[in-house]
Amino acid sequence: MKFSLEPDHRSSIQSYDIGQVIVAGTTYSKPLVISADGVRADWQPASLDQLEQQHLRELLSLQPEIVILGTGARLRFPSPAITSCLMDHHIAIEVMDTAAACRTYNVLLSEDRRVVAALLMIEA
Repeated sequence: MKFSLEPDHRSSIQSYDIGQVIVAGTTYSKPLVISADGVRADWQPASLDQLEQQHLRELLSLQPEIVILGTGARLRFPSPAITSCLMDHHIAIEVMDTAAACRTYNVLLSEDRRVVAALLMIEA
């Protein structure tokens, strides 16, 4: 009989609805960063229009191999000048609406990938 340990994914996203994400029973309604190490609920910017390189540069300390950027209720792309700080460090970035970002994050987390999701909740 062979036993294997299932990874403990307390940082997986349990639920998403427009304007909120639930992780480990806690509901978040503001932009956040989530990784296998936990949730950072004070992430700025409030919207894609406020996203700057420094916001993505903050994610480097989490040592991701890929960053999933959720842009709110609809897909919008940031300027390549903003995302270049990740690419300069050979970190992939995928941009999608926040619902798709939540699903993709969970899949990559279940594969034990070093993934970080940076999620915006609402985009006008």
